[in-house]
Amino acid sequence: MTDHLDRFHAALTVLAGHGHIKQRLIKAYEDNLVEIHDDELPIAMRQSFADLRVDMHRVSPLNGEGPICASVRKMSLNEASEIAGRIVSLYGQIARARDDLQSSLPLVDGEETRVPPFLVKSV
Repeated sequence: MTDHLDRFHAALTVLAGHGHIKQRLIKAYEDNLVEIHDDELPIAMRQSFADLRVDMHRVSPLNGEGPICASVRKMSLNEASEIAGRIVSLYGQIARARDDLQSSLPLVDGEETRVPPFLVKSV
């Protein structure tokens, strides 16, 4: 899941960068999110990510462009901004899922901590 968190973080970095929202959305999705499969994500995120994938592949490509470029080209600026916001929301979900997983891990491995003899104060 850390790899996916890194991918979403990289996508957010692109979305927050310079350029037109449609160009940033295409680059963020193609470079970072296109290779993520729904079944690799936490269950709570799968449907949202599947919906995102559908929206990013909605339009059939023309003249050598890919389906992502074609789909984003047909979006209004408001639609592109809304999808960028959904990517931000998905990043938050995967970050919380990772934090929840880490907080459920034990802090110790069950063994008693042993103090080396040279650190024990003699009486």
